[in-house]
Amino acid sequence: MFKSSFLEPLTKVHFTVPLFLYVPVVIYFSWQAFAVHQVSILFYLGYFFVGLFVWSFTEYFMHRFVFHFTPKGRFMERVHFIFHGVHHDYPQDKLRLVMPPSVSIPLALLLYFLFQLFFSDTQMSAFFPGFIVGYLIYDIGHYAMHHFNFKSGLMKKVKQHHMLHHYQNADKGYGVSSPFWDIIFGSDFEKKKK
Repeated sequence: MFKSSFLEPLTKVHFTVPLFLYVPVVIYFSWQAFAVHQVSILFYLGYFFVGLFVWSFTEYFMHRFVFHFTPKGRFMERVHFIFHGVHHDYPQDKLRLVMPPSVSIPLALLLYFLFQLFFSDTQMSAFFPGFIVGYLIYDIGHYAMHHFNFKSGLMKKVKQHHMLHHYQNADKGYGVSSPFWDIIFGSDFEKKKK
């Protein structure tokens, strides 16, 4: 994507990199929750699942309104291609399926500080691990959808939903981990009648 030997590697990442970066974050915040803030398991699980839920909406919102915005002008078209267009043009590119750290780290920091406006430190110690686990499910799951063959079960249905987004209609099916928000906001695919 870039002629620069400095910029080009920043656009590629092995699918395991998010695990190495963000599992320690989940462990650290969880340790904070139990060791420092001494929260109960119910408190932790409650905020953890709120974090997962907020991630699911964030994933849908970003994919629909940020990654699929209609750019105006040559510069914005290039920016759009770098962030998401390349994935639609080359959906099987193994090194461009998970978000590179050059994007995910600043975005995670920005969202962390945004969430701190709404949650106390104690609540954040349980909420943020859930949010990050949601991101990891999305990122690793997205890689799996493009490279693994699921024979049955939930992952097969999730993969089918995402493949319709790629190969049938890119203006529908923005939920990658789940079609939940597509159903809520009317961007789901019409089901075929038997």
